[in-house]
Amino acid sequence: MTSEPLPARPVRPLWVRIAVAAPLLVFAVLCGLLLYRLFSGDPSAVPSALIGRPVPEFTLPALEGLERDGTQVPGFDAAGLRDGNVSVVNVWASWCAPCRDEHPLLAELARDDRFRLYGINYKDAGENARRFLGRYGNPFDAVGVDANGRVGIDWGVYGVPETFVVGGDGTILYKHIGQITPQSLRERLIPEIEKALAASAPPAGS
Repeated sequence: MTSEPLPARPVRPLWVRIAVAAPLLVFAVLCGLLLYRLFSGDPSAVPSALIGRPVPEFTLPALEGLERDGTQVPGFDAAGLRDGNVSVVNVWASWCAPCRDEHPLLAELARDDRFRLYGINYKDAGENARRFLGRYGNPFDAVGVDANGRVGIDWGVYGVPETFVVGGDGTILYKHIGQITPQSLRERLIPEIEKALAASAPPAGS
């Protein structure tokens, strides 16, 4: 008994094979770029889809018991970031060692009254957060509590610390991932703040 040869498998046209492979190739390239930026020693270079977009809608309660001059330090919301003032929003936690290391640089930023400095306390215990700010100082004009991390997700937070520059109209202009260092403060964050301030300034002669 002789077996009959199997029918030849039809060969797909070249354009079909390219059309099938192209999306996979693009995806692989994007993943490779993301991984390169993550592990190349410069994680702050990872792009954010939120740049150029309005801040997400949110309302964060105050860190209860955190006071300045006997008055409760307020929480904040999205509307407060659309009031015409440039804002810097720092996402931090008491359990975050890099947050502790960058804190003196936030205190340095807080000396500049041309913009407002906000803190999002991320997945933290209130007592620990108050102790942290009591020990290292509170540079923030307002501190909002994101106990479950929901707002952090809406902001596209990878982890703490992260820092955002927000224009006076509430548009996210810049995102810094990871700890602020003297170099990144000088070469990246401050120039981005200055750009935001220049864009928000009223026209000369007005």
